[in-house]
Amino acid sequence: MQAFDYVAAHSVEQVVSLLNQYGDDARVLSGGTDLIVQLRERRCQIGLLVDIKHIPEVNTLVYDPIDGLQIGAAVPCYRIYSDPVVKNHYPGLVDAVSLIGGIQIQGRATLGGNLCNASPAADSIPALIALEGVCVTSGPNGHREIAVEDFCTAPGQTLLQQGEFLVSLRIPPPKPRSGAGYLRFTPRNEMDIAVVGVGASVVLDESGTSFESARIALGAVAPTPLFLPEAGAALNGKDIDDDGAIERAAQIARSAARPITDMRGTIAQRKYLSAVLTRRVLIRAVERARVNIRKE
Repeated sequence: MQAFDYVAAHSVEQVVSLLNQYGDDARVLSGGTDLIVQLRERRCQIGLLVDIKHIPEVNTLVYDPIDGLQIGAAVPCYRIYSDPVVKNHYPGLVDAVSLIGGIQIQGRATLGGNLCNASPAADSIPALIALEGVCVTSGPNGHREIAVEDFCTAPGQTLLQQGEFLVSLRIPPPKPRSGAGYLRFTPRNEMDIAVVGVGASVVLDESGTSFESARIALGAVAPTPLFLPEAGAALNGKDIDDDGAIERAAQIARSAARPITDMRGTIAQRKYLSAVLTRRVLIRAVERARVNIRKE
C-alpha cells in the first residue's frame, strides 16, 4: 500500500477544511470496505485520508414521524438493518442494506460509502431512489441537499465538489398505504455484485385495489443507477389486479436499461432481468402496502 497522511477528524468543519485544502489528493474514510481495497491495489493515489467516523453528525440514526429517517454517512449497515424502527418503516431499505457484502463487511460498510463509491451496481442506490432519499452534504459554501437519483454522474463519480462531503441521508416518512422493496439477481447470495437490481415503492388507494403512485429505479444496467418516472407513471390509477399495468411498467424498465455485456451477464440477459425483477419487486411492494393498510 502507498504511504499517505491520516487525520481522524472530529468536526464537519475540519473535514471541509482538509478536503478543500488537499483537493483531489484527499479521500474520505467512512467504512473503508471499498476504499482500503482500492488503496491496497493502488487503483487510486492519495496524499491524505480523512477519517470521519468520530464525528457525531455522521453517526446519527434517528427516525421522526414528521421528518422521516436520518442516516449518518458513517453508520454501518448492521446498525441500519438491525434497528427495529427501520425494519418496521423501511423494509425496502433493509432489503438492500442486508445485501451489501457478507456479515463481516456489514460491520464496517456504510450506506454513505456505498453511495459515494458510485458503482452502477450498488445495491443501496435503487432502493434509496425508490424511497425518495436525499443526500445532505457540507462544503465550503455550506450545506446543500441533492436527490439521490441526481447524485451519481458516472461510474465512481458524483456531484460532490471540492471540499464537499456527504454528511447524512434523509428519507421521508412512509406515506399511508405505501410499501417498498428491493430485489437483485446475482450468481451467488453473498459477496457478489448485482447483475441487475431493482428498487420500487408504491402508494395504494384507500381500498388497496389500485395504484396512486409508484417509483421505480434500476441498478447495474447503465453507467449510473436509473430513476424511471415513466415506469411509475404507467401505474398511476391502474388496478393492481390488472396484470397489464405491471407488465407495462416492467417493459418500460426493460426498454430503459442500457447495460453492457461483461463476465457477469450479457446485454440480453440484463434487459430480460430488468423486466422480471421489476414485476417481482412491484408485487412485493404491493404486498407490504396491503399489510400496512390492514394495520391502519
